[in-house]
Amino acid sequence: MTAVARRNGEFPDLIDTTRWIHQPLAFASAEQALAWLRQSYRHDRTETQAVSLYIGVKKRGLVLQLESWFDRLGVPILPLGGYVSESFATEVRRDAESQERSAVLVYAGDFDPSGEDIDRDFIERAGCFDEVVRVALMAEQVTEYDLPPQLGKASDSRASAFMRKHGTLVQVELDALPPDVLRRLYQEAIDRYWDATQFDAVMQTELVERRKL
Repeated sequence: MTAVARRNGEFPDLIDTTRWIHQPLAFASAEQALAWLRQSYRHDRTETQAVSLYIGVKKRGLVLQLESWFDRLGVPILPLGGYVSESFATEVRRDAESQERSAVLVYAGDFDPSGEDIDRDFIERAGCFDEVVRVALMAEQVTEYDLPPQLGKASDSRASAFMRKHGTLVQVELDALPPDVLRRLYQEAIDRYWDATQFDAVMQTELVERRKL
């Protein structure tokens, strides 16, 4: 129904994050290229921070929302989308090691057997995080925000351990958490490590450099 409405111009376009036009970046002129560079140029906004922050989330569909909240900081966002590939774990480890400072992961995932195990698996295989802060979902948050639980999957190989830990087998999606709450939880964790004064100084440097372009 929405596809028909979009074709008729009666419904806004949706974003397809799995397909895109693969085409080399090109410009009509050098002046156009310089204008693009001035507009898109960004200094490394995390450069002078004491730690390398990474924002992790299980749901790939939440990446755009996280970008709308935290893109200004320049902090990398890691969409796990389930159990990650060895290639992705290696890529993250190499990125963290290249920073030559402590790495901190701020993460949110589902409250279910796999949801609790996915971040453990990623953290172990990446092997680069000095600290990990899980901001959601936890059992107490399901109660606090009255989130609707679904029956967990007994076939999940991690179900028994989950039941021993929590006394029940349920499944609560991260998406059930109100967006303003999720944003606050992330922000509070980020604020523990983020130096706003250093960030403002880097932004001034970026402004000067953009003017030079």
